Amino acid sequence: MYVVFVTIAVKPEMVEAFALASDDNHRNTRLEPGNRRFDVIQLIEDRTRFALYEVYEDEQAFKAHQQTAHYQRWRQAVEPMMAEKRVATRYVTRSPQPWA
Repeated sequence: MYVVFVTIAVKPEMVEAFALASDDNHRNTRLEPGNRRFDVIQLIEDRTRFALYEVYEDEQAFKAHQQTAHYQRWRQAVEPMMAEKRVATRYVTRSPQPWA
């Protein structure tokens, strides 16, 4: 599996708006045929810190995700909400294999 872990710092006054926009992106991403998981998580100690844990069948499924209307809508909506540039790190699943 192809895994993307994105860390995001949000402006304090934009936390709720960011969460709402990310909920929409989550719901629509889970409908994509190549998506296996999409979690939006928030740091307990600092509510302005979020992460996205995304799992796709392969890199092509992730690239297809980036072309969807809901991803483009999310990206455009949340860009001004970020306190700093988001950081995406890519992984492949080692265990369990096969990933179910």
